[in-house]
Amino acid sequence: MLYPWFIQCKIKTFALLYLLLLSDLCQVQSQRSTGGRNVLRRNYTGKKPVVIQHRSQDAVSYYDHENGAKIIKSSHFELDYTLGRKITFFCMAQGNPRPTITWFKDGAELYQHRFFQVHESHPEPDIIKSKMEIDPTTQMDAGYYECQADNIYAIDRRGFRTDYAMVNF
Repeated sequence: MLYPWFIQCKIKTFALLYLLLLSDLCQVQSQRSTGGRNVLRRNYTGKKPVVIQHRSQDAVSYYDHENGAKIIKSSHFELDYTLGRKITFFCMAQGNPRPTITWFKDGAELYQHRFFQVHESHPEPDIIKSKMEIDPTTQMDAGYYECQADNIYAIDRRGFRTDYAMVNF
């Protein structure tokens, strides 16, 4: 009875191939096509921004002050980058007196160094533009970045989530 054994092996082989094909399809669905290349995205498990409502009238008058710092333009919230390439974030704030902009990564203030640079300009007396660049990028640059605009009347923040993309050639 060699014949039934042969059929059983074929059925087991077929089942194994089916499972392998199914797992490959699941992986393909987690990829997206970028410029003809497949990019595998990692799941980011960082902190999400917390929105806190004003608790007192003093807080309302502080955060909603007419001369307070307000971010009027900023980069998109989420960015995937390719390792070794440049990433850039942008913030523009308005206030009287003109606000200052400070950059943070995962809650810690960033200081300028060789691979991290901040460029600022003042197009109008009450406006500041700030551009933060990291070049070249590494895996350690993935995280949650924030720009904070502040003056004597108010503070405003915007956050940007970054993650690197694995490029499969």
